[in-house]
Amino acid sequence: MSFKLIRHANTETLIEHLASSMAEDIDRALTLQGRALLALAGGRTSPPVFRRLAAQSRAWSKVHVVPSDERWVNHDHPDCNLRQMQDAFVGAEGIRWLSLTPLQCDGPVNADFGEASMRAHPEAFDLTMVGMGVDGHFASLFPGAPTLPHALDLHHTKCCIAIEPNPMPAAGPHQRVSLTLSRLLRSDRILLVITGTDKLAVLERAQHGDHSLPVSALLAAHHPAAEIHWSP
Repeated sequence: MSFKLIRHANTETLIEHLASSMAEDIDRALTLQGRALLALAGGRTSPPVFRRLAAQSRAWSKVHVVPSDERWVNHDHPDCNLRQMQDAFVGAEGIRWLSLTPLQCDGPVNADFGEASMRAHPEAFDLTMVGMGVDGHFASLFPGAPTLPHALDLHHTKCCIAIEPNPMPAAGPHQRVSLTLSRLLRSDRILLVITGTDKLAVLERAQHGDHSLPVSALLAAHHPAAEIHWSP
Protein backbone atom coordinates (compact mmCIF):
# COMPACT_ATOMS: atom_id res chain seq x y z
CA MET A 1 0.00 0.00 0.00
CA SER A 2 1.48 3.35 -1.05
CA PHE A 3 -0.64 5.64 1.12
CA LYS A 4 1.31 7.36 3.88
CA LEU A 5 -0.69 7.63 7.13
CA ILE A 6 -0.29 10.96 8.91
CA ARG A 7 -1.85 11.21 12.37
CA HIS A 8 -2.87 14.57 13.79
CA ALA A 9 -3.44 15.35 17.46
CA ASN A 10 -6.90 16.83 16.90
CA THR A 11 -9.21 18.15 14.21
CA GLU A 12 -7.86 21.69 14.48
CA THR A 13 -4.30 20.63 13.67
CA LEU A 14 -5.65 18.45 10.86
CA ILE A 15 -7.47 21.44 9.35
CA GLU A 16 -4.41 23.68 9.70
CA HIS A 17 -2.15 21.14 8.03
CA LEU A 18 -4.55 20.46 5.16
CA ALA A 19 -5.07 24.16 4.44
CA SER A 20 -1.32 24.79 4.37
CA SER A 21 -0.52 21.72 2.28
CA MET A 22 -3.31 22.32 -0.22
CA ALA A 23 -2.29 25.97 -0.60
CA GLU A 24 1.18 24.80 -1.61
CA ASP A 25 -0.30 22.44 -4.22
CA ILE A 26 -2.49 25.18 -5.69
CA ASP A 27 0.29 27.76 -5.82
CA ARG A 28 2.72 25.26 -7.34
CA ALA A 29 0.24 24.47 -10.11
CA LEU A 30 -0.41 28.16 -10.76
CA THR A 31 3.33 28.82 -11.01
CA LEU A 32 4.13 25.86 -13.25
CA GLN A 33 1.00 25.72 -15.42
CA GLY A 34 -0.82 28.99 -14.99
CA ARG A 35 -3.91 27.16 -13.73
CA ALA A 36 -4.99 24.57 -11.15
CA LEU A 37 -7.60 21.80 -11.31
CA LEU A 38 -8.87 20.35 -8.03
CA ALA A 39 -11.31 17.58 -7.13
CA LEU A 40 -12.52 18.20 -3.59
CA ALA A 41 -14.71 16.42 -1.06
CA GLY A 42 -17.77 17.55 0.80
CA GLY A 43 -18.39 16.53 4.41
CA ARG A 44 -17.89 18.14 7.80
CA THR A 45 -14.10 18.49 7.80
CA SER A 46 -13.83 20.21 4.42
CA PRO A 47 -15.62 23.58 4.96
CA PRO A 48 -13.19 24.97 7.57
CA VAL A 49 -10.27 23.95 5.34
CA PHE A 50 -11.87 25.68 2.36
CA ARG A 51 -12.62 28.83 4.37
CA ARG A 52 -8.95 29.13 5.32
CA LEU A 53 -7.91 28.69 1.72
CA ALA A 54 -10.46 31.25 0.53
CA ALA A 55 -9.04 33.86 2.92
CA GLN A 56 -5.69 33.69 1.10
CA SER A 57 -4.88 35.96 -1.80
CA ARG A 58 -4.14 34.24 -5.12
CA ALA A 59 -5.33 34.20 -8.73
CA TRP A 60 -8.53 32.32 -7.95
CA SER A 61 -9.86 32.92 -11.46
CA LYS A 62 -7.25 30.41 -12.65
CA VAL A 63 -8.37 27.74 -10.17
CA HIS A 64 -10.97 25.19 -11.30
CA VAL A 65 -12.78 23.10 -8.68
CA VAL A 66 -15.09 20.11 -9.12
CA PRO A 67 -16.74 18.08 -6.34
CA SER A 68 -15.48 14.50 -6.18
CA ASP A 69 -19.16 13.53 -6.06
CA GLU A 70 -22.55 15.15 -6.08
CA ARG A 71 -26.07 14.43 -4.86
CA TRP A 72 -28.81 14.24 -7.51
CA VAL A 73 -30.51 17.39 -6.22
CA ASN A 74 -31.02 20.87 -7.62
CA HIS A 75 -28.13 23.25 -7.04
CA ASP A 76 -30.16 25.35 -4.60
CA HIS A 77 -30.82 22.30 -2.39
CA PRO A 78 -29.03 22.41 0.99
CA ASP A 79 -27.59 18.91 0.37
CA CYS A 80 -25.86 19.97 -2.86
CA ASN A 81 -22.10 19.50 -2.44
CA LEU A 82 -21.31 22.22 -4.96
CA ARG A 83 -23.46 24.72 -3.08
CA GLN A 84 -21.74 23.84 0.22
CA MET A 85 -18.32 24.30 -1.37
CA GLN A 86 -19.31 27.62 -2.89
CA ASP A 87 -20.48 28.82 0.52
CA ALA A 88 -17.15 27.81 2.09
CA PHE A 89 -15.10 29.42 -0.71
CA VAL A 90 -17.18 32.60 -0.67
CA GLY A 91 -14.08 34.82 -0.31
CA ALA A 92 -12.28 33.28 -3.28
CA GLU A 93 -13.54 35.64 -5.95
CA GLY A 94 -13.44 34.38 -9.50
CA ILE A 95 -12.96 30.69 -8.72
CA ARG A 96 -14.11 28.49 -11.62
CA TRP A 97 -16.67 25.88 -10.61
CA LEU A 98 -17.24 22.65 -12.52
CA SER A 99 -20.40 20.68 -11.84
CA LEU A 100 -21.19 16.98 -12.12
CA THR A 101 -24.93 17.65 -12.36
CA PRO A 102 -27.25 20.12 -14.13
CA LEU A 103 -28.84 23.02 -12.25
CA GLN A 104 -32.15 21.16 -12.16
CA CYS A 105 -31.91 17.41 -11.55
CA ASP A 106 -35.09 16.14 -13.13
CA GLY A 107 -35.72 12.53 -14.05
CA PRO A 108 -33.60 9.46 -13.31
CA VAL A 109 -30.04 9.98 -12.13
CA ASN A 110 -27.46 9.93 -14.90
CA ALA A 111 -23.83 10.96 -15.35
CA ASP A 112 -24.13 12.60 -18.79
CA PHE A 113 -23.68 16.18 -17.57
CA GLY A 114 -20.72 15.31 -15.37
CA GLU A 115 -19.09 13.27 -18.12
CA ALA A 116 -19.28 16.20 -20.52
CA SER A 117 -17.92 18.54 -17.86
CA MET A 118 -14.93 16.30 -17.19
CA ARG A 119 -14.26 15.59 -20.88
CA ALA A 120 -13.80 19.35 -21.27
CA HIS A 121 -11.02 19.11 -18.65
CA PRO A 122 -9.09 15.94 -19.53
CA GLU A 123 -5.90 16.98 -17.76
CA ALA A 124 -4.85 15.38 -14.49
CA PHE A 125 -6.05 16.92 -11.26
CA ASP A 126 -3.37 18.84 -9.42
CA LEU A 127 -4.96 17.66 -6.18
CA THR A 128 -7.70 15.22 -5.23
CA MET A 129 -9.23 15.22 -1.75
CA VAL A 130 -11.72 12.56 -0.67
CA GLY A 131 -13.24 11.49 2.61
CA MET A 132 -14.42 8.08 3.79
CA GLY A 133 -17.55 6.83 5.55
CA VAL A 134 -17.84 4.14 8.22
CA ASP A 135 -19.10 1.82 5.48
CA GLY A 136 -15.84 2.28 3.58
CA HIS A 137 -17.26 4.46 0.81
CA PHE A 138 -15.24 7.31 -0.67
CA ALA A 139 -16.53 10.00 -3.00
CA SER A 140 -19.99 8.43 -3.59
CA LEU A 141 -18.71 4.94 -4.32
CA PHE A 142 -20.92 3.08 -1.86
CA PRO A 143 -20.84 -0.64 -1.07
CA GLY A 144 -23.94 -2.31 -2.47
CA ALA A 145 -24.43 0.17 -5.31
CA PRO A 146 -25.19 -1.78 -8.52
CA THR A 147 -22.70 0.27 -10.54
CA LEU A 148 -19.87 0.00 -7.98
CA PRO A 149 -17.85 -2.65 -9.91
CA HIS A 150 -17.74 -0.36 -12.94
CA ALA A 151 -16.87 2.64 -10.76
CA LEU A 152 -13.87 0.81 -9.26
CA ASP A 153 -12.66 -0.75 -12.52
CA LEU A 154 -9.29 0.85 -13.32
CA HIS A 155 -9.85 0.10 -17.01
CA HIS A 156 -13.20 1.90 -17.04
CA THR A 157 -12.96 4.76 -19.52
CA LYS A 158 -15.72 6.94 -18.09
CA CYS A 159 -14.93 9.88 -15.82
CA CYS A 160 -18.28 9.84 -14.01
CA ILE A 161 -20.86 7.29 -13.00
CA ALA A 162 -24.40 7.32 -11.62
CA ILE A 163 -24.68 5.76 -8.17
CA GLU A 164 -27.77 4.48 -6.37
CA PRO A 165 -26.66 3.71 -2.80
CA ASN A 166 -28.17 0.54 -1.36
CA PRO A 167 -29.11 1.08 1.39
CA MET A 168 -29.64 4.80 1.01
CA PRO A 169 -27.51 6.73 3.56
CA ALA A 170 -29.42 8.46 6.35
CA ALA A 171 -27.29 11.58 5.90
CA GLY A 172 -27.97 12.75 2.36
CA PRO A 173 -30.48 10.11 1.19
CA HIS A 174 -30.08 10.86 -2.50
CA GLN A 175 -28.94 9.25 -5.70
CA ARG A 176 -25.45 10.40 -6.66
CA VAL A 177 -23.06 11.15 -9.48
CA SER A 178 -19.45 10.38 -8.65
CA LEU A 179 -16.07 10.57 -10.27
CA THR A 180 -14.84 7.06 -11.01
CA LEU A 181 -11.77 5.61 -9.33
CA SER A 182 -9.80 5.74 -12.57
CA ARG A 183 -10.53 9.49 -12.94
CA LEU A 184 -9.77 10.24 -9.30
CA LEU A 185 -6.40 8.53 -9.63
CA ARG A 186 -5.41 10.79 -12.51
CA SER A 187 -4.12 13.31 -10.00
CA ASP A 188 -0.70 14.61 -9.02
CA ARG A 189 -1.56 14.12 -5.35
CA ILE A 190 -4.36 12.40 -3.43
CA LEU A 191 -5.47 13.11 0.13
CA LEU A 192 -7.77 10.71 1.97
CA VAL A 193 -9.09 12.54 5.03
CA ILE A 194 -10.78 10.71 7.92
CA THR A 195 -11.65 11.49 11.53
CA GLY A 196 -12.62 9.34 14.50
CA THR A 197 -11.50 5.99 15.87
CA ASP A 198 -14.38 4.18 14.16
CA LYS A 199 -13.18 5.23 10.72
CA LEU A 200 -9.59 4.41 11.63
CA ALA A 201 -10.73 0.86 12.41
CA VAL A 202 -12.48 0.69 9.01
CA LEU A 203 -9.32 1.94 7.34
CA GLU A 204 -7.26 -0.77 9.04
CA ARG A 205 -9.69 -3.42 7.75
CA ALA A 206 -9.31 -2.04 4.24
CA GLN A 207 -5.53 -2.02 4.57
CA HIS A 208 -5.67 -5.70 5.45
CA GLY A 209 -7.59 -6.54 2.29
CA ASP A 210 -11.29 -6.36 3.23
CA HIS A 211 -12.59 -6.02 -0.31
CA SER A 212 -16.15 -5.44 0.88
CA LEU A 213 -14.97 -1.88 1.61
CA PRO A 214 -14.75 0.26 -1.55
CA VAL A 215 -11.86 2.26 -0.11
CA SER A 216 -9.72 -0.89 -0.29
CA ALA A 217 -9.62 -0.41 -4.07
CA LEU A 218 -8.30 3.12 -3.63
CA LEU A 219 -5.61 1.93 -1.22
CA ALA A 220 -4.61 -0.91 -3.55
CA ALA A 221 -4.09 1.41 -6.51
CA HIS A 222 -0.55 2.30 -5.35
CA HIS A 223 -0.70 5.97 -6.24
CA PRO A 224 2.83 7.38 -5.87
CA ALA A 225 1.78 10.58 -4.08
CA ALA A 226 -1.06 9.59 -1.78
CA GLU A 227 -1.57 10.41 1.89
CA ILE A 228 -4.09 9.52 4.57
CA HIS A 229 -4.73 12.26 7.12
CA TRP A 230 -6.46 11.20 10.34
CA SER A 231 -7.42 12.88 13.59
CA PRO A 232 -9.41 11.55 16.58
